[in-house]
Amino acid sequence: MRAARITGIGQTDLATVPVPEPEPGTVLVRTRHVGICGTDLEILHGTSAFLQDGRITFPHVFGHEWYGEVAAYADEPPAHAPAVGSLVVGRTMVPCGHCAQCHAGRAQMCTALREIGLYGLQGGAADYVRVPTHALTPLPDGLPEAAGALIEPAVSVVEAFERARLRFDDQVAVIGTGTMGLLAVQFAHRHAAKVHAIGIDRPGLDLALRCGADAAHHADEAPQGAYSLVVEASGAASAFTGALRMAERGGRVALVGVAREPVSFVPGELSLQGVDVLGIQHGISHYDRTVALFEQGVLDADPLVAEVFPALSAESVGAAFALLEQGRSGPPKILLTFGG
Repeated sequence: MRAARITGIGQTDLATVPVPEPEPGTVLVRTRHVGICGTDLEILHGTSAFLQDGRITFPHVFGHEWYGEVAAYADEPPAHAPAVGSLVVGRTMVPCGHCAQCHAGRAQMCTALREIGLYGLQGGAADYVRVPTHALTPLPDGLPEAAGALIEPAVSVVEAFERARLRFDDQVAVIGTGTMGLLAVQFAHRHAAKVHAIGIDRPGLDLALRCGADAAHHADEAPQGAYSLVVEASGAASAFTGALRMAERGGRVALVGVAREPVSFVPGELSLQGVDVLGIQHGISHYDRTVALFEQGVLDADPLVAEVFPALSAESVGAAFALLEQGRSGPPKILLTFGG
């Protein structure tokens, strides 16, 4: 089968590799679309924490944002498992189900966690991917093609709003006009009193307005102390302190973006202002709910897709990463397609 790989720092290819062998309790899925994102770019650059601590080695078949079609079960599937030929989205995080954290209902904190396309399990950027049967969520007929590949980032957005206890009267600021930022704008547009987009890319801010933002501000001109909930989805270190300044007294700040550089702030200000800061790791329990949000039109993938690259050659894989690396103005998501 074809497999798109990161083979070294700054290097990618499209290789021919064996189809994964059957293992008890697993299912083989034929990939359709795979999204690539900043996490994949960190692997390509050699800056990923998973690479630095040895959980990732090269060559690496990436792809943690993906969906596809059930091809075959390794053994008798459990009752109500998706039928062969049906569409499914893969859950990135695969907990063990046996450790103390799993038993406590904290599967995201599993001590033996594996993540498809990141560490422990081959990614979806291949003709076929083998995953545990329980790590799949069915997709409804008629769901737009791009939506399947955007469910994975969207579950973290849903987690952010749930943990932040989004209210109908919330005044929301979303920092960042990448994939998760625009998904957050779409969600808040339907469920909050007001949502403003904050960013540095004018086409991205214009797209946020089309996604439902009531206003769009350059980061240097964002209102201070004006929002009951701030969602930081840019991943820029400076945006963390910016989010604290934008939150009103007693407000909440949900960190979806993953900043890697240190910042300076006065911890006492959190106490004096009564601000809650929430670190959002993932939304492992929200896949079914997020699929429904796309099905109902609350979330819309189509405006977010910049380009779709057929996985036909090493050059096409490299071109997809090059576009991601160079930055886009406007639609943020880049997809690889392995066909139906």
